[in-house]
Amino acid sequence: MITLADATPDDAGAIAGLHAELTEFYGSEPQGTGDERAAQVRAVLSGDQPLARILLARDGERLAGFACYAFLWPASGLTASLYLKELYVSGDYRRTGTGKLLMDGIFRIAAERGCSRVEWTTDTNNEDAQAFYEALGAKPLTSKIFYRVTAQDLVTPL
Repeated sequence: MITLADATPDDAGAIAGLHAELTEFYGSEPQGTGDERAAQVRAVLSGDQPLARILLARDGERLAGFACYAFLWPASGLTASLYLKELYVSGDYRRTGTGKLLMDGIFRIAAERGCSRVEWTTDTNNEDAQAFYEALGAKPLTSKIFYRVTAQDLVTPL
């Protein structure tokens, strides 16, 4: 049975392992060692102001998937939104309801926090993800364009 739980820094190794699978799914190679990646995850989840939150889907001790999210403000008026940065379900758990369980958990968290909306993106060529989201009742928002600046292009403040 799949259960949901908030990630803690103690989950860093399992999250880093599943994230390596995600990286390979998108056609890239994971950077660094497993321990280095776990340290990065631990840093994101720790501290006075964690950079992200992660909702885990577990099958007993095995990590089946995760949803990484953050709260953004302002959204509509002075309300907040929940931004889903990454939803990933391990290959063994796809088409088992794990993704829907994670999305239901994200929607519940957003409602509990008084968010006016939940937002996310997906790659234009990821038709499986698009079909999954549309089956949940979500519709693509064509009025927005997604922009990105990479670390190499960032300017260091004076």
